[in-house]
Amino acid sequence: MAPDERVRVAIENWYPRFVANGVDINDFQRITAGIERWDDWCRSWCDWGAMHACLGDEAEADGFYRSAAQHFWQAAMLYHFGKFMFFHRPDEHRRAHERTVALYDRALPYFDPPAQRVEIPYEEGASILGILRRPAHVTRPPLVVLIPGLDSVKEELHAYGEDFLRRGMAVLAIDGPGQGELEFRFPMRYDYEVPLGAVLDWVEQQRDLDARRVGAMGVSFGGYYALRSAACDRRLRAVIAIAMGYRFVDYFDRVPILTREALIHRLHAGDAEQARQRLERFDLHGLMNRLGAPALIVMGRQDRLFPAEAAEEMVRDAGGEATLLMYEEGNHVCNNIPYKYRPKQADWMMRRLSA
Repeated sequence: MAPDERVRVAIENWYPRFVANGVDINDFQRITAGIERWDDWCRSWCDWGAMHACLGDEAEADGFYRSAAQHFWQAAMLYHFGKFMFFHRPDEHRRAHERTVALYDRALPYFDPPAQRVEIPYEEGASILGILRRPAHVTRPPLVVLIPGLDSVKEELHAYGEDFLRRGMAVLAIDGPGQGELEFRFPMRYDYEVPLGAVLDWVEQQRDLDARRVGAMGVSFGGYYALRSAACDRRLRAVIAIAMGYRFVDYFDRVPILTREALIHRLHAGDAEQARQRLERFDLHGLMNRLGAPALIVMGRQDRLFPAEAAEEMVRDAGGEATLLMYEEGNHVCNNIPYKYRPKQADWMMRRLSA
């Protein structure tokens, strides 16, 4: 029996992303080789995640804490990629989400340097949940806020954070509305400068972070959030936007079926038509020439979700405030060449926040 359409789409579109963000290539091959029905996707990934969690338990019990951190992180990634597009069984999706958060949290004190979970006051008594990681031996470091995309979460941004930490910058990975720990209570919102503004308010109260040197990096949809926030909040010193579109409703029928389903789910829309209506406001036209900080836009010419020409148009409209880093061979988020763009974008941010 051939794998069904959703299994095929998930493997063909995202396998470089799985590996680039923490899934061992051997795990990826073993897991996906045994999946023929989308109904089995989440369970299969979670079974292997449970195996890694057991390895973490053993290492922790033996006092090998760095090994425990590695195992718990990898376990969290497997649970995450089991549920990241798995909406038709909400209870299964929710359980895998909770395991993602819990296992990553178990790794926090064992990372080098250690990380901490933070809660930032938001709306309706809720909190924006974040993971703060500081570079070792740096007093009041600059900070980069890491913003997930449509189907990513703060835990998935771990590998991105490594590049900034090695260059003396702290990182704060967050779940905003419609993302990760807030996806069940709040829908995605076009005016992301509101939740990001709450984050920047919190940063200003932290004496061990330099609130005058704060940047943001957004992945895919998170790139839209970063750019819009830079146009609306002058506290950002620099922003990086990786693989995003210009006006998102234009791409609804272009993207794979799993992405359309994710949009419906995370916009809290009833159907595709309502999702299209809500996407109308996710539009950067009229904002690119208002950027209050330099921007780096990273794009792959082979992106299947968003046209590369949109990034080129956005840079032209920015009138000198944006720089385009285009990779002809790059796929969506250039996950097939992370070794090319991730160090370069971290160098770019270090230069801007050091000025």
